[in-house]
Amino acid sequence: MTFIETEKNTPNQITRPEYPRPDWQRHDWLNLNGSWDFMFDSKDNGITEEWYLANGPAFTQQIQVPFSWVSPLSGIGEDVKGIAWYSKTIRWKPQQKEDRVFILFGAVDYRCELWVNQIEIGTHDGGYGSFEFDVTNAWRPEEDNRIVLRVQDDDGAYQTRGKQGYGELRGIWQTVWLESRPQNYIASARFVTRIDGTVEVKGAIQADRPGSAELRFLFDNGTIDHSMSLELTQGNNPFQTSFQVESPSLWSPESPFLYEGTLELRNESADSGEDRISTYFGIREIGSSKFDGRDYQWITLNGEPVFLNGTLDQSFVPDGYFTFPSEDFIRDEIWRLKRLGLNFVRIHIKPEEPVKLYWADKLGVLVMEDMPCFWGEPDEIARTAYEREAKEIIERDFNHPSIISWVVFNETWGLFTKEESGKRQYLTETQEWVRSVYQWAKQEDPTRLVEDNSPCNHDHVETDLNTWHFYLNGYETVRNHVQEVVDKTYPGSSFNYIGGNVQSDAPLMNSECGAVWGIEGSAGDSDLAWHYRYMINEFRRHDKLCGFIFTEFHDVINEFNGYYRMDRQEKDFGYGEFCPGMSLQDLHSPDFIVIDGPPCQTVSPGEDIEVPLLASSYSGRYHGQSLQLKWELYYDSLEGKTIAGMGELEIAWDGYGVRPLETVQLKMPQVDAVAVLAVVLQTTEGTVITRNFITFDVQSGDSNGVYAVEGEWLSIRPAAYTSAQWDFEWKALFEQKVNGGGAGFFEYEISLPENNNTSSVGEIEVLFEAGAKVVLGKDKEMITAKPHDISYMHGAKMDPGMNINSYFMTDESYHPSYVDVSVDGEYLRKLYLQDDPADSRGVLSWHYQADDRKLEEAGSYGYLQRILIPSRIVARILDKGSFTMRLSVSEGTVEGEAGGLAIYGRNSGRYPIDIIIRWK
Repeated sequence: MTFIETEKNTPNQITRPEYPRPDWQRHDWLNLNGSWDFMFDSKDNGITEEWYLANGPAFTQQIQVPFSWVSPLSGIGEDVKGIAWYSKTIRWKPQQKEDRVFILFGAVDYRCELWVNQIEIGTHDGGYGSFEFDVTNAWRPEEDNRIVLRVQDDDGAYQTRGKQGYGELRGIWQTVWLESRPQNYIASARFVTRIDGTVEVKGAIQADRPGSAELRFLFDNGTIDHSMSLELTQGNNPFQTSFQVESPSLWSPESPFLYEGTLELRNESADSGEDRISTYFGIREIGSSKFDGRDYQWITLNGEPVFLNGTLDQSFVPDGYFTFPSEDFIRDEIWRLKRLGLNFVRIHIKPEEPVKLYWADKLGVLVMEDMPCFWGEPDEIARTAYEREAKEIIERDFNHPSIISWVVFNETWGLFTKEESGKRQYLTETQEWVRSVYQWAKQEDPTRLVEDNSPCNHDHVETDLNTWHFYLNGYETVRNHVQEVVDKTYPGSSFNYIGGNVQSDAPLMNSECGAVWGIEGSAGDSDLAWHYRYMINEFRRHDKLCGFIFTEFHDVINEFNGYYRMDRQEKDFGYGEFCPGMSLQDLHSPDFIVIDGPPCQTVSPGEDIEVPLLASSYSGRYHGQSLQLKWELYYDSLEGKTIAGMGELEIAWDGYGVRPLETVQLKMPQVDAVAVLAVVLQTTEGTVITRNFITFDVQSGDSNGVYAVEGEWLSIRPAAYTSAQWDFEWKALFEQKVNGGGAGFFEYEISLPENNNTSSVGEIEVLFEAGAKVVLGKDKEMITAKPHDISYMHGAKMDPGMNINSYFMTDESYHPSYVDVSVDGEYLRKLYLQDDPADSRGVLSWHYQADDRKLEEAGSYGYLQRILIPSRIVARILDKGSFTMRLSVSEGTVEGEAGGLAIYGRNSGRYPIDIIIRWK
């Protein structure tokens, strides 16, 4: 039974027609999304002029609910803070005449007041919590009913706002609906499950009419059938019960089994009605424990260690902001996480809407849910508002098995107090308030891990998870930092804590990481594949670390470091070019092989190299088995793949955690090459478990290079052109790379060696690496510095092309170029350069970066080009001992602009070559 796919009550096609609470679903309901009358009230005249009355003014605009009035999908698209009014007229009646009528709001930001048929119903304050009103006494079942909502959002310092700098939430931003309930109805039910099959339920019945009743729990197609008798009094009636599930199917990301069914309240008195809730639960336990004599804890799922491969999800879409356009889009978001091999997601500084949590439950993704923060100071108004909203969020989302952790604060936002000196301080009294919120959350929900503050300032107070944030770039920098954190993590350590508080044995994990803010002025839109792979290796190298949260799932307004673009295009990490079949899933395997070395190192031809390997296991799937580790050292000889060595290890795969394996002994190739060590862990039947790789730049030191090609050759630096003319032209990477943007040409005067015996030469070939050239804004202006600016938090937008560090990572969009090749004025052929790519394949462009804090065309690379000069021209060249080669771009692409040209030299791109002139 898939509730949200079948329960739609929509007289006309509207946005988001599905029932908004698949975890708590009634069946007599009406979706109120769609077009509402709307009007701003900039002078706050609405109350005094009684706009809620039938003879009030007509609201002059139309808005599409449930979208923030700032977002494009709302149809308003104006960032106007203050007051606005909504109105909708609807005719609807319950299926049962005696039933009560409720109106429910998924979320409204911030303060709202409701009238129905001119009668004031109630108010609500908060931006993220769900709430409801009983409108029975004002509802006219056989007539039209006018619903009027006044919303006020002044961006008060005390208001919960989360990441609204990306796009403001104002007004209604989640589904609004009507539903009927009997006179006595199920108000709430919390399911607490144990892996032995015990299910405890605590809840409440709201009764208008006293009497006897039966509450029935019917799940799993009737295999679970439990009932309890109740004697109801008027008002709120708490209840508590438990039942046993035999041979329970446990919920996990690998097997997200849900026990779907219903809660049914049957009243002895017929006029009290019957209530029926469609819901579900998953049987799972989350916790932490020590294993095998360790003095530190690991995070556990169902009693076994779990490594959390996670990402930060801002839940932002450019047209709806924090409201998704459709249920299909939501389902695909969870699928996009799963296809990366991730088992975990942190919903950042906001609660997730129930439909997305349902798909996390259904498809199997572990969720860390943040409470939304306020941006002001922690005064009494802010604290009270925060606590009220946090309670609403936990109450609503308690039953989702996917949620394993609550984060009550993030990076100390809203926790600083400005003193008279102007200095901002995280005061001791505020620290104690944070402790009290942590303790309240633990009391409210002892079944989950609670974090006091996800810190970037090393300022925990009391927490179930000892996490930290870092944004750093550079292999040695990241390696040393992670090692330092691990070394400083032990019971009693004051590291990562504040105010005299010290560490317990709480599990250690990273809760934000990446390079996005590890570069001066941010990394802009640049390759993240290179950094990501060595960072994951460093995490998996440490037995004490339980997981990570990468920033982030998809690009957002000011950060372009997602696995996906903001429009959800896929980025190409390029790993499969190094180890066939490899993808991000391999780096997220619970059973993993750590290659304990840098992503690339410079070595000499024929050098002997030792590479340590480690086994990292956080799954019992293969324990007790003998696995095969196959390795291969290879390089591209410019004639194709050449294997320089290979081997195989038999590994007894036993036990959780990290342990060393045999060291791999390598002998480097005798030529200039980018050599690759690729490893594959597989079962004895050949099923691949995980893949990994590192690279080596084999440097001969010969100015012409040493290559495994036939004949003789000379090398010409790409920057050694004799003439050039482009719309935009510049050099990069210590002049190892030349760029021509738009239309233009590079021309080279090439002289063959004077002592060359040309009588036997039969062919001349030119080899070089080239790509298209996208001209960014910063290239046009030749920007050399960019100030660090986070004004996006207040609505500013960023152009990634203006960031000095940007070089757009490879994705689904190609930017091709067509290059004409001519020799001595005679046209030879046209080259098609598919793109101007940047990803892990740009080994040399990464390896020879000058500064970890400043990127220069990092990860950029091209395509190997081979131009065989026709024999009719070869004779003329040999006769005069030289020739002129011109590479020119004049023809535009389908977009109409010339695609430019980038030529890579020995220490840039993916091939360790300059322009090679080869003859034989």
